[in-house]
Formats: sequence, structure tokens, C-alpha cells
Amino acid sequence: MERETITPTRTPAPEPMYPVQSHPQPQQVISMSMDTVQGFEGLQRAAKMLSCSALVPKEYQGAAGIASCVIALNLAARIGADPLMVMQNLYIVHGRPGWGAQFLIATFNSCGRFTALRYEFVGKEGEDAWGCRAWAIEKATGERIEGAVVTIALARKEGWYQKPGSKWQTMPQQMLMYRSASWFIKAYAPELAMGLQTAEEIGDIIDVTDATVTEVQIPAGEPPVRSRRSRVEALKGNAVPKASEPTTHQAPELGASHIAFLKAAAEKQGIDSVYVDEAIAGLPMLDSVAREAFLDDVAAGNVESWEQWTPKVGGAA
Repeated sequence: MERETITPTRTPAPEPMYPVQSHPQPQQVISMSMDTVQGFEGLQRAAKMLSCSALVPKEYQGAAGIASCVIALNLAARIGADPLMVMQNLYIVHGRPGWGAQFLIATFNSCGRFTALRYEFVGKEGEDAWGCRAWAIEKATGERIEGAVVTIALARKEGWYQKPGSKWQTMPQQMLMYRSASWFIKAYAPELAMGLQTAEEIGDIIDVTDATVTEVQIPAGEPPVRSRRSRVEALKGNAVPKASEPTTHQAPELGASHIAFLKAAAEKQGIDSVYVDEAIAGLPMLDSVAREAFLDDVAAGNVESWEQWTPKVGGAA
């Protein structure tokens, strides 16, 4: 009797209720840097975008600021900081870049390798031996690390304290803390400072030749000089109108710190050199109250103050 062969049949799999989605392949992440072509192209695109923003400082705006934006982005990537914060806290003082002291301290505090900076004062306030040292705890070892002591006596010997308009005279405690912090960071975490000094340090160590306005001769019965350039020259004593009975005014000396401050502020704010020359030449003619008012306006970043004040500084009605 022959056996019947039974062939098994396969039941087809049911159709899925929902369509199966394919998982996309992960895209390659390209970091912005100057090390690769793709990274450099990314830097340029980001720099172009930032240069179009009104939130970045004037030096970084427009087509002329793209290169500066690239450098700021590169610095930000190297120290692990936000690019906008780098742009807001990188100052150009006499052609040299420098960090704001507060920004450098904040970068150190957030680096994760140390505890936040602390300060220890030595000596008695009001005396030359009064000073400050910065210290922190290294998290990996638990070791307390101390920086060098900065004293008022040191500030005097280095010439920081005696400069006209020096902040060491008006806010010594703050300057002691800033300088001791800067020295500590450059000693124990130099990669954060990137070899740059703070703006306060640059202002202290760079000497600017004093500009002294000697004599201003005003002809009797003559109207004041109206031309900007001729008024500057007249104030400098280079183009003194002739007069039978001139009246001579002896102008006081303008300190180096004021000149340095005006030039740095003008460079940062994009002020024409004519206004700068006029301000330097005419500031000694103002009384102390008016002079401080003008300097306060400039420090506050009021660009219009240059045009508003220089006619007063220059002696025009």
C-alpha cells in the first residue's frame, strides 16, 4: 500500500499594521577648526553669520569683521567658552588684545579642574604692605594651590599706582584681586589665558608719552576758530593767529593714562582720529568736572559724545 506524501505549506507572514521606517545613517559631525578644510569652511560660515549681528561689538561687524570673528571663534573653541562672550570680553589696548579680568576669572571657575578662586589678604589696609593672593583647590589631588602675593608696594615699584587716573588709587582692593587672579591663572592654568594679558595689565605696563599743551593764544576781538583741524592746530600751538594784544592761557598737562584711555576707546569705538586729536589737545582747557563728564561718556561707550563734546573741548561756542 502506497503512502501519501504530505508537503508542508508555509503560511505567509501577516502584513505589518504600520510601515516600517528605515533608520537614517548617522551624519558625520564636523567641528569648526582651522585644522581641516571642512572645519575651516564651518568657521567662515559661522563668522559671516555673527558679523551680521548687532549684538557683537563693532569690531566684529560687517565684511571687515569676518576675520576677527574667525579668530574669536577659534579662541572660544580652544578655551571652551561661548563665542559671543569671547567677543564681548576681548579688548584691544594699544593694538594688543587682552582679556577682561572678570571673564578670565569666570573661565577659570568654570573649567572644572579647580574650585572657584578665593582671595586671601595680607597686611593692613591703607599701608604699602597690604596685599592679596589668589588660591584654589585642585580637584584631582585635593591640594590647595596658592598664587603670588600682590601688594600696594609692588604696584608702586612697578609704576602702576602712580599713573594719573590709576584705578590702583581709587579701587585698590579690586585691583589687588584682579591682578592676583590673573597671575594665579597664568601660573597654574595658562591654557585658559592663551598667552594673553588682561586689559588692566596692558594699561598698566604700556607707557604713553605725555602730550603737553603749552600755550593757547586767543586774539583779542577775534571770533573763535571754527574749523576742526585748524582749531586742533591752534590748541597745539602750531597755528596761532596773529594779534596785536593776544591773551595767553597756560594749559595744564594731560596725563598719560587719559591719553591712553582716549586712544583705546576711540580705536574700539571706531572714532575718527580728528576727534581724538581734538580731545587730547583740548581736554586740559576744561575744568575737572567737565573733563570727568566727558571721560565718563566715553567710558560708557557713547559714540555721540565725541561729536557733542569736542566742540566744547576745542573751545568753540
